[in-house]
Amino acid sequence: MDRSWMSIKNYLDPKYLDGVDEFIKFAFLGKDPNCKLPCPCKVCNNFEDQTKEVMANHLCRGIVDSYTRWIYHGEGFESDDENDDIEINDNDSDFDSMEELLNDVGVANFGESWRHSPELDTGGCTEKEGEASRFLRLLSEAEKSLYPGCEKYSKLSFIVHILHLKTMNRWTCKSTDMLLKFLHQVFPTALIPSSYYEAKNFIRELGLKCEKIHACENDCALFWNENKGLDHCPNEKCKAPRYKSPNSKIPRKVLRYFPLKPRLQRLFVNKEIARDMRWHKERRVDNENMMRHPADSLAWKDFDRNHKSFAEDPRNVRLGLASDGFNPFGTMSNSYSIWPVILVPYNLPPWKCLKDPFFFLSMIIPGPKAPGNDIDIFFRPLVDELKELFATDVETYDAFREEKFMLRAALLWTINDFPAYGYLSGWSTKGYKACHVCLDETTSLYLNNGHKCCYMGHRRFLPIDHKWRREKKQFNGEREHRQPPRTLSGEEVLQQLLRIEQVEFGKAPDLLQQKKRKRVQNSSNWKKMSIFFELPYWSTNKIRHNLDIMHIVKNVCESLVGTLMNIPSRTKDTWQAREDLKEMGLREELHLQPGGGASKVMPPACYTLSRLEKKNFCQFLSTIKFPDGFASNIPRN
Repeated sequence: MDRSWMSIKNYLDPKYLDGVDEFIKFAFLGKDPNCKLPCPCKVCNNFEDQTKEVMANHLCRGIVDSYTRWIYHGEGFESDDENDDIEINDNDSDFDSMEELLNDVGVANFGESWRHSPELDTGGCTEKEGEASRFLRLLSEAEKSLYPGCEKYSKLSFIVHILHLKTMNRWTCKSTDMLLKFLHQVFPTALIPSSYYEAKNFIRELGLKCEKIHACENDCALFWNENKGLDHCPNEKCKAPRYKSPNSKIPRKVLRYFPLKPRLQRLFVNKEIARDMRWHKERRVDNENMMRHPADSLAWKDFDRNHKSFAEDPRNVRLGLASDGFNPFGTMSNSYSIWPVILVPYNLPPWKCLKDPFFFLSMIIPGPKAPGNDIDIFFRPLVDELKELFATDVETYDAFREEKFMLRAALLWTINDFPAYGYLSGWSTKGYKACHVCLDETTSLYLNNGHKCCYMGHRRFLPIDHKWRREKKQFNGEREHRQPPRTLSGEEVLQQLLRIEQVEFGKAPDLLQQKKRKRVQNSSNWKKMSIFFELPYWSTNKIRHNLDIMHIVKNVCESLVGTLMNIPSRTKDTWQAREDLKEMGLREELHLQPGGGASKVMPPACYTLSRLEKKNFCQFLSTIKFPDGFASNIPRN
């Protein structure tokens, strides 16, 4: 269907009006004429449901230009703009896509000539049920029709589509299981799995499996490698049982780990992706004055200088790691924190490397409590694999060059919010020395009324001749003459960490008491040596940890708007803050003034808005327009 009319700015143009009519017919095709659908006009932006007539009137004032895939009006994610038919696939595309999928898996596991590999000889499959024979079974199932006479779906493609629909529509496991059982009963001659469990087991041979590693419920250790056969925690101060009961063999806590090697190898199976994995070296335009890709950063270039053998082959993968906790139960009162760990390959161009298909879910750290400083226990499998990927080459097939090469990988940095930064780096982000830049030179002050630490000394990062350095009244009453603190190198940080007593991981009661005593005795703000220092290149990385600016901007913006609008739960201008100013002898005009009786009056500050100014500010926010998906709908908030 032609959608060029959507970019026409003259809304009285006959072509635009005809396009609106076509869209209305498409959206309400086969639906109740009186039903309401999301309106894609520039005002509603698919957030408001409207009737057919109202939607037609709204669209005469413009449609959202970026809404080119009509997913809210009956069009699937995989539809083709050049085809008016809204079916998901044509007759031959399903078998072609399954053929491509199996070809990728075959190349990744058995090489480019996998179809002629002796490992896939049908004569040996009946006796030995190995990896090759299981893959051969997938091949045979991909060639079988779902039922006699079906030319569109095979058993494999049917299962892949069902699981895809489950993910896209957020079906529960139970609802998927009930649907499969129903279809199996209705069509007994079709090769339909009878349960969700059977469907998952069938496609497991496509690769990219998940390893379930049992963990101590107190986060002391993993039951992995040398601890694999134990039934109790190896820590003498914990000894927590591995299973919920001796007979059930149901683990108390399970870490789900997704091995990294096969995922990196899978990147080079597809010709287009394999070509893009060289983009940062062969097609990127180097501009010293502009950073458009991580390869433009000083940290990337410094890594290449320190590890020249790694940088010689542009196919060697550079990774970033991101992790944060969230409550999978949403806003429910149930307190639970689960931590996914995401790896991002930076070799790809910027329009690909930060897209969902190239985000690697490395592990899922279970709850119910946040791992805290014990998070290193769960990173053990990943760090061991990263060490192996840097020191030992992994044979990989490059579909673009049609050759095999030896793949290596390295972790450049981590990306986290401020609390998670403390967990991964080992530097405590609480207390008097919370700043990870100033470290021991952090300027802080405890506020007796606010009951929190206040961090000062930001002016030392200004140019030496900046006028704010000489200001006294507007800041802390003193001039600032200090230079910015010197940034420590990775080797210097490592030397500091070697001097502190290493902690014993775990949350058992005895361990918590021991940690508390050590925390009182320890004068350093370092709490542990991060497990990432086991990587041979970590101490030489120019940047090891990054703060997620999204969290910082969001929190600062909420505080500023909350203070300007005087929102009780968001404002930072409280009576406690005014009392602290009085104790510090600063900003006398803001001190609390005596009122009637024992009460006190808070004088207005220069940023205090009147009721009319607040109304005008809200009206201004309601008129701001952002690109589709760039921000939330401000007028509705």
